[in-house]
Amino acid sequence: MRRTKKERQQMLKETIKENPFITDEDLADKFQVSVQTIRLDRLELSIPELRERIKYVAEKKFEDEVKSLPIEEVIGEIIDIELDQSAISIFDVKEEHVFIRNKIARGHHVFAQANSLATAVINDELALTAKANIQFKRSVKQGERVIAKAKVIKIDDGIGRTIVEVTSFVNNELVFKGEFEMYRSEKSLKDEKR
Repeated sequence: MRRTKKERQQMLKETIKENPFITDEDLADKFQVSVQTIRLDRLELSIPELRERIKYVAEKKFEDEVKSLPIEEVIGEIIDIELDQSAISIFDVKEEHVFIRNKIARGHHVFAQANSLATAVINDELALTAKANIQFKRSVKQGERVIAKAKVIKIDDGIGRTIVEVTSFVNNELVFKGEFEMYRSEKSLKDEKR
């Protein structure tokens, strides 16, 4: 049964409110209309495109939380963070991120997403990568969305190092895994102990 434009637009608003990270393509599938129809609906309803929605939610929620680097320097968009515990970011692979010949993402973009997330999760104004042990599990292609999850494994107060494990997925398939040894300033660790 086809919905009226008004019904579809109302459901569209509710769907985006529940999940601001849903893509136009997923919305088109859900409502069985073209992507262009979804875009026109969003335009009429003054709902920004996905990238702007993500940016707004992330900046609003995490601007004051991330201490180790400015939020705009994180590669990908942070969608969840708990300092010194865990963080999640998403990265949409676009034409500028891939090799022209085969449309495969350049590895440094996937690495940069993971590395910047490992930095962002550190509850310190100074966080630098001291060492990284990484594995690319499969190629990432243009148009795919990479979801990176960082988890703090160990905080060593003695040497001012934190071990962060980052796993990156495309549609629940592991594409990257890394263990980052992050340097953090000893001063902030001593301040936290007081």
